[in-house]
Amino acid sequence: MTFQAPESLSEQIAQHLGQRIVTRDLKPGSRIQELKVSGDLNVSRGSVREALLVLERRHLVEIFPRRGAVVSSLTVASVNGLYDIYIDLLCMLGRKVIERWTGDELGGVMGRVREVEAVIQAVNSTGPDAAEKVIDAGFGVMHYAYGLVDNPFLEETLENFRPAISRTYFVALENFREGIGQTAVFFSRLGEAAVSGDADRLQSAIKAFGEHQRQQVLSILREEESA
Repeated sequence: MTFQAPESLSEQIAQHLGQRIVTRDLKPGSRIQELKVSGDLNVSRGSVREALLVLERRHLVEIFPRRGAVVSSLTVASVNGLYDIYIDLLCMLGRKVIERWTGDELGGVMGRVREVEAVIQAVNSTGPDAAEKVIDAGFGVMHYAYGLVDNPFLEETLENFRPAISRTYFVALENFREGIGQTAVFFSRLGEAAVSGDADRLQSAIKAFGEHQRQQVLSILREEESA
């Protein structure tokens, strides 16, 4: 039996605050006060401080001397830097899946894709939590791929990007409602390419969707800058 330690309190706090940042409940530039958070959550300031350091490493907050923690801003430069590396990492994950597995295991990828499609069909008319559900379902496909590839370094690197990429994806889905349908098309193409063992087709689908999403987010940022 593999031992798994429970998530630390600071990690739980980081996830709580991180989710509020991803969903824009805490907006860019908002100050996060240690004392208020510790009071609201009934935890120590030390645990909150550790959580903020975790969020800083995940690029969701910036910590300044005498000002404390502030929700980081999405900028054209930061979005481009994020997507440059994230798209390449996803392509690597896809290649490794196809290199290592065929048959039933790759059929399991399509099973996860069907789960994403079911979530998308269920949330198409539900409202504000639709984006969160779609994002979580999409990461379910990635988690299945992690198990096939069995590369803890690649898995850890991609998971570290999850909060930042979720944040941009949430922005895109909230502003482009047709993006949920486009996500369904992407995952369908992804599953078909995986089952057929076509690495080039898989990488093409990843790059096309990633670049499309990047441009959606950039267009939103440019509109906000000009407003």
